[in-house]
Amino acid sequence: MALSPTNDAALLQEVDEAVRKDRLDTIMQRYGRWIIGAVLAALLAFGGYLFWSHQQDVARGEQAEELIAAFEKLGTNQPRAATTELQKLAAEGDPAYRAVAEMQQANIKAQTGDLKAAAALMAKVAADTKLDPALRDLALIRQTAFEYDTLKPDVVIARMKPMVDAKDPASSWFPSAAELSASAHYQLGQYDKAGALYARIAKTPKVAKSLESRSVQMAGMLGVDAVADRATDSAAAEKNAAAPSAAAEQKAAPSAAGDQKGNSAPKAAAAAKVEETK
Repeated sequence: MALSPTNDAALLQEVDEAVRKDRLDTIMQRYGRWIIGAVLAALLAFGGYLFWSHQQDVARGEQAEELIAAFEKLGTNQPRAATTELQKLAAEGDPAYRAVAEMQQANIKAQTGDLKAAAALMAKVAADTKLDPALRDLALIRQTAFEYDTLKPDVVIARMKPMVDAKDPASSWFPSAAELSASAHYQLGQYDKAGALYARIAKTPKVAKSLESRSVQMAGMLGVDAVADRATDSAAAEKNAAAPSAAAEQKAAPSAAGDQKGNSAPKAAAAAKVEETK
């Protein structure tokens, strides 16, 4: 007796499943150990990464505590004890903590009058390519400030140029870099460039008040009225801020006029009706 179409489909499905099972068995016989080994290796690698990440977090927490302890010792006038803590961080710490420790050591050296050693520590931080560029820029500014009296003005200008000329985005250290550069231009007799830089510093938003006042005075002495420029900029900013309000008032004016007219008409009609009644 011939098989029905339904039985043919079932038979084909059983044959197909048997073939797949046979192929799977063959693959497992040939490569099973390798597959299991690869899965276990991946699991071990993932577990090792999680453990390493946890250890890194723990180490960073310990380094943060050590850095805070060093600052507390500085605050209680214990520079030697603080230096010991900072040297340990500089030798063993995460790149960011190491940089902060070295920069603080440089500040301690500068306070004792050893500007050469202070500049060397700042130069080390500035040259560390593992650090964030903003941190390296700060170290370069501090290095230049420590070395300023021994540098030629052209060298100062060249060092600060990338931060002074940065526009998109502007350097977060522009005011400090520009002041060093403006001072160097002044030494070279380039009073127009120095005055322009001092004026730019004075117009920089959220600049420190002491630096702002100093820059306004220097710009004025060099023939640049930074106060007038600031006043012009403030007026322009106020005008731009007021523009949306004025537009809103103009938009609201027709409605108000319409309401006034609409309200006056019924009142006038009511008054006329009262007069007629009288």
